[in-house]
Amino acid sequence: MNFYLAAADRFTATVEATTDWSAPSPCEDWTAADVVGHVVDTERQFLEGHDVDLGARPSGEPGEVWREHLAAVRPVVSDDDLRAREYDGFFGRTTIGATLDAFYGFDLVVHGWDLGSSNGRPTTFTDADMDVMEQAFIGFGEHAYDEGVFRQPVEVADDADRQTRLLARMGRRA
Repeated sequence: MNFYLAAADRFTATVEATTDWSAPSPCEDWTAADVVGHVVDTERQFLEGHDVDLGARPSGEPGEVWREHLAAVRPVVSDDDLRAREYDGFFGRTTIGATLDAFYGFDLVVHGWDLGSSNGRPTTFTDADMDVMEQAFIGFGEHAYDEGVFRQPVEVADDADRQTRLLARMGRRA
């Protein structure tokens, strides 16, 4: 299984456990519903920008929107030919699969934590999640703190665990 799909499955579990869609998330001015809407919209924008027809954007309650979106996306992101397709990305030549894993998989892990936190159940990152996230940060370089990406890092204790340090690097407090 690719990293994107593994992260999507865990995000789905968090979506299914969410009971209050109006709860504020750690993302400034976003509710739990807004987090799901952001994930769906950015993934659709990326795939449609590469001529992938996902049909109409699902509507309804956020859990149903996510389930319908993932049902449309899963066969597409499982296609080896699509994953191998190269394009010139923001950080240079890459593949759709590499972007799905390193950026959109990363996004699902982080926003899964945001969504879980909004309802009092923050998720725990796996070692594989944190490996991918740390590598992605290297690739983001100075752009990690461009407008709309991450807030400035926050301070944590010297003995903070790996997940807490990663969250702090993204401007989030565990």
